[in-house]
Amino acid sequence: MAWVEAFAAVAGRVREAVVPLLGTEAGRAEHGVGAGGDRTVELDRLAEEVALAGLAEFAAAGHPCSVLSEEAGVVRLGADWPLVMLDPVDGSLNAKQGLPLAAVMLALADGPRVANLRAGLVLNLLSGERWTVVRGSGLRRNGAPLVPLPTRPRPGRIGVLGIESSPRDLCRLRSLIERAGKVRLLGSMALSLAHTAAGGIEVFAAPIRARIFDMTAGLLMVREVGGVVSDLEGRPLEDAEVGLESRTTLLASVDAGLHRLALDVLGA
Repeated sequence: MAWVEAFAAVAGRVREAVVPLLGTEAGRAEHGVGAGGDRTVELDRLAEEVALAGLAEFAAAGHPCSVLSEEAGVVRLGADWPLVMLDPVDGSLNAKQGLPLAAVMLALADGPRVANLRAGLVLNLLSGERWTVVRGSGLRRNGAPLVPLPTRPRPGRIGVLGIESSPRDLCRLRSLIERAGKVRLLGSMALSLAHTAAGGIEVFAAPIRARIFDMTAGLLMVREVGGVVSDLEGRPLEDAEVGLESRTTLLASVDAGLHRLALDVLGA
């Protein structure tokens, strides 16, 4: 798919530009507040500049679109739709602190809701590992078709529980944590959902009301491999809007039984 190839090229350019700034004072220099409400630092600014330049080239070559970016907001490149969701540095706190878990996230939608998502990419800025997804055509990792790791049966238990949370919201997951063999908090929504789609994280839970924008590529990845995504009450997300203002809690797993177990444990 041409869009996925373009996303890979854009993400590669971002990686080349920003890796030298990861964990440096120069990368942490502040530039105000972006459209998503977070403080923009030099890492974010440079990554967005490089990504938008690449997307503008692709649009000018016969693929008009609009871009919704965490820092700049909506950028029109010849058409209202399709819409590209761009998070140039997902896990920006990790990136600022020099922690090796940050990603470029790009997703494509034909309309304003999660159900309209058509394609996505997540690129680990440090390792270069790349996940791509096209609706109806499966999930790939580094270009090869990906089949999720099989779940090892543990009655009433979750082997690896992934979490994205603030300290004050973590208590909401106490009952779920007590059912887990191990807990992982990666600090990047995009990477957490990519690893959930791959089966490395068996259940992923976010008790915070996180931006759906940050989840878009990952939600499509989990759904494309036959997984289940909902909020913590079990409500589906297909009708949720993909804009910067739309937020939700999240529960995701490639195993429908584990998803149901997590909902039961949480009392949903």
